[in-house]
Amino acid sequence: MSKPIIVFDLDGTLVDTAPDLLDSLNHTLVAGGLAQVDDRAFRRFVGQGGRIMIERAYTAQQKQLAAVEHDRLHDIFLDHYTVNIPGRSLPYPGVVAAMDRFTEAGYLLAVCTNKYETLAQGLIQALGLSNRFAAITGPETFGIRKPDPRHLTETIAKAGGDVSRAVMVGDSVTDIDTAKAAGIPVVAVDFGYTDRHVSEYEPSVVISHYDELTLGMAQKLIDAASR
Repeated sequence: MSKPIIVFDLDGTLVDTAPDLLDSLNHTLVAGGLAQVDDRAFRRFVGQGGRIMIERAYTAQQKQLAAVEHDRLHDIFLDHYTVNIPGRSLPYPGVVAAMDRFTEAGYLLAVCTNKYETLAQGLIQALGLSNRFAAITGPETFGIRKPDPRHLTETIAKAGGDVSRAVMVGDSVTDIDTAKAAGIPVVAVDFGYTDRHVSEYEPSVVISHYDELTLGMAQKLIDAASR
């Protein structure tokens, strides 16, 4: 019988990667001849990927960005970010203890992210967390990406989990829409990367600290979803 499973998004949910993504963005902008950005202003966008961050920075500075230059700068961004993993990125407070709770109770854990799988694997390994996850998948794993619900359901299948006893944990509308489309309850953290409060996207539950992610909460959400 398949096991219950908790599936985490990565950036802004499991790990605070903003310091390193912003460092890579600023390195890239300097290479493109632009001014560096205010970290506080751009932090809410870092979960949307390097290409969008670069595009937003150009728009904010009222600069044109040709497709060829966009590609070149994205390559610079990825190179800088990859070389510096894990940098200053750290798991969010309480998340390791939460994973311990669920593992000890017989749950599987997995990561479903729109970050490239190679980068996700590298980051999680560098943080010493790889052995905790039954699967770590990115957009190239199955050739699909969130909000396509198959990214989530295929991640669960790859991990050996039970889709009818699964909970998604994320920080953005993408995660919430993915879980809803898959018929899976979703816990939204309110400390991640989004330009609107996650409650506006109507997740199953919103938490402000991983101490709130309890076994009782997960079971209640699974029970409600199965009715």
